[in-house]
Amino acid sequence: MAYSFELLKTDRKSRARLGRITTDHGEVNTPVFMPVGTQGTVKALLPETLKALGAEIVLGNMYHLYLRPGHELVRDLGGLQRFMNWRGPILTDSGGYQIFSLGALRQITEEGVVFQSHIDGSRHFITPESAVAIQEALGADIMMCFDECTPYPADRRYAKESLDLTVRWAERCRKARKEDSRALFGIIQGGVYTDLRQEAVERIIRIGFDGYALGGLSVGEPKEIMWQVTEETAPLLPTGRARYLMGVGTPEDILEAVFHGIDMFDCVLPTRGARNGLLFTNRGKVVIKHARYRDDSSPLDEFCDCYTCKNYSRAYLRHLFVAKEILAMVLNTIHNVRFYMNLMEGIRTAVRGDRFLEFRREFLDRYVREPEEVPCVRPSAGEAE
Repeated sequence: MAYSFELLKTDRKSRARLGRITTDHGEVNTPVFMPVGTQGTVKALLPETLKALGAEIVLGNMYHLYLRPGHELVRDLGGLQRFMNWRGPILTDSGGYQIFSLGALRQITEEGVVFQSHIDGSRHFITPESAVAIQEALGADIMMCFDECTPYPADRRYAKESLDLTVRWAERCRKARKEDSRALFGIIQGGVYTDLRQEAVERIIRIGFDGYALGGLSVGEPKEIMWQVTEETAPLLPTGRARYLMGVGTPEDILEAVFHGIDMFDCVLPTRGARNGLLFTNRGKVVIKHARYRDDSSPLDEFCDCYTCKNYSRAYLRHLFVAKEILAMVLNTIHNVRFYMNLMEGIRTAVRGDRFLEFRREFLDRYVREPEEVPCVRPSAGEAE
């Protein structure tokens, strides 16, 4: 069964969309949040638990899996789904952001990128062609083009050069794909410059891809800029293709992006936050180590249906975290992932009923927003999620 995306409906009062992705490994309902499993695992969760929490697709990373354990080993052992015992769809990031994060340890050329492994210092060379070949060997259902992740800030000249290189690499990725049943998404760069983003959209669409992603965001820019770029760029993307905002986001970021017509999201925040004691609730974020929860017998989130909230108190979760017990990571991750899955389920139900704006307003009215305790970024080369 080849990859496909079907747009089911658009909310009458916004650009929010309801869709369905079909792959060889199952269907994905959009808007969707993809838990991050950079190294072939979503930390602290069994695959069966992840599925029970409502996850339909996970994200793996080409860069990390290429270095360890190696894409050829994964291929020889039956592909990433069998290797990690996750039977659902998988999207693989091409590693552009991770290589970007290496800084002085990498050198960008027209042919590709020479870089030193953050693990052992060994030298490697990745080209657009090899990036696609590695993702095909891993068995990804959705692959990403190899791109240069434009940093923030970047002057106009650099952003234009980065855009041009990303487009040339995208053309090479498209030609290198051997298996049409696997989707290949093009990535839109252009920094914070409206006309460059528009140019990138036109050129990447001309090449032709199964879906389109907004790259070069969630790299340190103010949220207002991220939202502005998303608002200006998302409507330019083809209506009948999935739209992916890479490395985003917080609950409020997701709601804002869905409003502008984005379908797919990923971020380390729910899982990394869980391991660092940052928990999400319908009333806002909870930093569980705080002393105020020492004798709090209430569940973490009264509106949540997860195993953690049904069986444990805030006091117990605080005790586990302060005592550095492994169970703290497990219970916290169960809750945060379910919170995000519930959010996406609520969004889809609202779009289906043409009441997304009401849902967003009701959610944000009760959700207390505070400065992030854990940055919402994609995993860097040295910080595998």
